[in-house]
Order: sequence, then C-alpha cells, then structure tokens
Amino acid sequence: MSIVKKKSKIDRKLPLLIEKGQDGMYVVECPVFEGCYTQGKTIDEAIENIKEVISIILEEKSAKKILKNYNPLEISLHTITI
Repeated sequence: MSIVKKKSKIDRKLPLLIEKGQDGMYVVECPVFEGCYTQGKTIDEAIENIKEVISIILEEKSAKKILKNYNPLEISLHTITI
C-alpha cells in the first residue's frame, strides 16, 4: 500500500482595503495584485467577492509568483487630511 501525500496548502494573509461609497456599496481591493477589486452590498458580500476574484487571479503563473514572494513583516493603514 502506498501513501499519497497531498500538497499542503499554505495559508496567506492578504491585506484588503474596504471603502463604503456614496452609493452605499462596499468596494474592496487587494493591493497585492494589480486590478484586484470588486464590490458588494455588505462588507461580508464584498469579502466573499474578493476571495473569488483572488482565486481567479491565482490561476495565473505570475500571480502565484507574486504571492510566493509576498511576506510583509507589518502592514498598517494611515489616513491624512489634505
């Protein structure tokens, strides 16, 4: 009997930016990948939608390479008033 090992899935934490627009929709963006954004009527819906977008993006070899090399030590968000 042979034992087949499954390739282990590496969990990655990715930053998301979420803004509520004037129309009440939540726009969510993953800045790790260029052009990776979507929206939803609720924050939960927007997050589910961005997960789907990210999974589609990760079908591309170049995106997998970006993800492999993405290992920030710290992430922060700041706002300024101008």
